[in-house]
Amino acid sequence: MTNPDPTRRGATLRLVLGDQLSDALAGLGDLDAARDVVLMAEVREEATYVRHHKQKIALTFAAMRAHAARLEERGVRVRYVRIDAPDNRHSIVGELARALEGGGFERVVLTECGEARLARALTAFAATAGVPVEVREDRRFICSHDRFRRWAADKRELRMEYFYREMRRETGLLMDGTEPEGGRWNYDTENRRKLAKGVRPPERLRTPPSAMTREAMADVERLFPEHFGTLDGFGWPVTVADAEAVLEDFLARILPGFGDWQDAMAEGQPWMWHGLISTAINLGLLDPLDVCRRAEAVYAAGGAPLNAVEGFIRQILGWREFVRGVYWLKSPEYGKRNFLDADRALPWFFWSGETDMACVADVVATSRDNAYAHHIQRLMVTGNLAMMLGVHPDAVDDWYMTVYADAYEWVEMPNTRGMATFADGGIVGSKPYAASGAYINRMSDYCGACCYDVKGKSGDGACPFNRLYWGFLERNRARLRDNIRLAMPYRTLDGFGEAKRAALLAEAEATRLVLGATPPTDGPE
Repeated sequence: MTNPDPTRRGATLRLVLGDQLSDALAGLGDLDAARDVVLMAEVREEATYVRHHKQKIALTFAAMRAHAARLEERGVRVRYVRIDAPDNRHSIVGELARALEGGGFERVVLTECGEARLARALTAFAATAGVPVEVREDRRFICSHDRFRRWAADKRELRMEYFYREMRRETGLLMDGTEPEGGRWNYDTENRRKLAKGVRPPERLRTPPSAMTREAMADVERLFPEHFGTLDGFGWPVTVADAEAVLEDFLARILPGFGDWQDAMAEGQPWMWHGLISTAINLGLLDPLDVCRRAEAVYAAGGAPLNAVEGFIRQILGWREFVRGVYWLKSPEYGKRNFLDADRALPWFFWSGETDMACVADVVATSRDNAYAHHIQRLMVTGNLAMMLGVHPDAVDDWYMTVYADAYEWVEMPNTRGMATFADGGIVGSKPYAASGAYINRMSDYCGACCYDVKGKSGDGACPFNRLYWGFLERNRARLRDNIRLAMPYRTLDGFGEAKRAALLAEAEATRLVLGATPPTDGPE
């Protein structure tokens, strides 16, 4: 790829980040292809601020390279900096400054980034750039920052369900006039089936790596050998055409079953009926509103039931837009929240998968091999366990950001610090999603072959989720007792009596230590 310098006065330097690979990007809206230059840069700072999964780095580099080639085919001048370029300054700000050193640019145009960390760096750059820097709102989302702030302004509590209804009304998705299609806003109660015997998830369309993708994979293996995960099973779409093929296959074959089994888990089955398009949407290869409208069209044509299509649209129009709104509304304070005062270390098996808990071992293995696990695996297995162990939310944030290919801070942090660990104290979710092994047993086939007894309540052979559950509630009694959604479990706990509660607390503490959730030390060992 060429790295041209501007040849005319009045040229604009336009930054495109690795998750902004969209023709509709605001920063390219008035591009003058004959004069302007698009800057794209693969830099170590973005690849290593957490030690991202190898597949995420390879996916991003491959998608960036493909996007740059696509721009050049359209006659756009691209200044592309590869990860191993000898003069690479290895930060976005550094590469912006280097590009400006050649002169000739009268301004810089960029589209707002998705993480507060980089936004702060770009704000500091703008103050010293020497040319005007214009930051444009990322219009690829359905709900603007201003719209979300207006929705949240008069709310005592922020609840996704009510935000989702507003978005349904505004977009007209699944609406029958002023009423929701089918008479109900939410079909979640019909989306909780355990995988029935004899029913197996369908085969999935995966994208074989192209020569360009294999080159990016080789660069990652060579330059980031110590990062988490393996590249062996890489199959993510890196171009618009690839992403469209995955989406079309999902809509035609997979979506009809998504509703029934979206919460189900099965050993050795990483995909189930999930879309596998979150990476493509978050990179900018697919437009979220377009995806929702195409799913709605499948329903209208009789190709999928309402519970499937509503559940799928809710994940994008509701949840994805909601957590992004919360992230920017509450940052930077949100990233410091630790409502439960969790302070324990993250056990090593979250990285190694070396545990006798069958559910955890399977989720860690699929995360390592695929940079992916679906939302119930993330929330009710790893997230639930980390919360009941009392792992510090910083460590939980770091793990999810490291492990998953679709993780960006705006979507990851409200999911982990909000939903998974309740560290935000109820901003995102109305209660902690703590559950014993009974939930996992109900929604999966993990427990049948597990060495732990899912029905055992205490003792070494009992499921660790069971041994942690009541102790978690007792340990956090002062913080959670008045939560109306926990009234029933606390009534049960109160009925146990003081001696039994003390015993449950002691067993939970012993379990935390055995599993490696060790307390903080006062200093270096």
